[in-house]
Order: sequence, then structure tokens, then C-alpha cells
Amino acid sequence: MTGETKQKFQDIEDLLTHRPPFIFVDELLEVDEEKTVARHVFRHDDEFFKGHFPGNPIVPGVLLVEMMAQCGGAGLRQSGVLPSGAFFVLGTVEKAKFRAPVFPGDSVIIEVKNLRVSSVMLRQSGIVKIHGKVAAEATWMCVIGKQEKESAS
Repeated sequence: MTGETKQKFQDIEDLLTHRPPFIFVDELLEVDEEKTVARHVFRHDDEFFKGHFPGNPIVPGVLLVEMMAQCGGAGLRQSGVLPSGAFFVLGTVEKAKFRAPVFPGDSVIIEVKNLRVSSVMLRQSGIVKIHGKVAAEATWMCVIGKQEKESAS
């Protein structure tokens, strides 16, 4: 035993407004005010694999970008930088690069850095690693607002 203590984090569904099947972060591994590290495993039965290159399925690049943004948002909520109830949506995506395919069954590590955070927007950059190598990277901006309560019909 190394004497390290594993951090305890909230459930992902408590940190994100997303719900299955559109959650692409399984667990947070490391969180502070500057960065977030998380993990996700792409299941063989993920619905999008049926239509994205049938016979040779790979994870769509846009989902890797979404996964990085979800990781960054969850980390900001976990660290308290974003308050409970904060709602964030992608505003821009820049410098997205896809360097290696991600396949069904792959476990990826997501690393996100906070570049700028204010009460109305955030700017982050991130990478997705598979087997220790960068599979994707991007920089993005999210607009922050307050989540509206659903009205009863």
C-alpha cells in the first residue's frame, strides 16, 4: 500500500444535466480548480456503433469532443467552481484533432485543463488518451447559464 487516499467524488449524474444514453464520463479520477481527469469505457452495445462504420465501428470524433466537455463541466461542478444548477452548453470548438481511432470496448482517460472560467463562460482544452497515447484533442468554449426548472404540464 502506498498510503495514497483515493478522492471521493459525486456521482456523474449529480454533476451533469445529461442522462443516459448521452453521458460519456464514467468516473472522475482527479479534480482540482485547474484540471479534471476522468475515465470512460465505450461499450460494445453503445447504440451509435450500429451506424458509424458498420463492420468496423469507431467512436465518432464529435462524441470525443462532447466527452471532453462533459469531463470539464463535471470537474468544475465537483470542485465548486461552478455552482449546483449551473447549465453549460458548447459555444465553440477549436483545434480539434483526431489522432487515433477509439473502438468498442476501449477504456479512455480524459484530461481537461481550465483555461478561463467566469460566471458566463468557460474555456477549456483537453485530450483523450487510449493506451497512454493521445487519440483526440480540442479546445472549446461553453456558455454558462442557470438551468430552468421543467414546467409541469
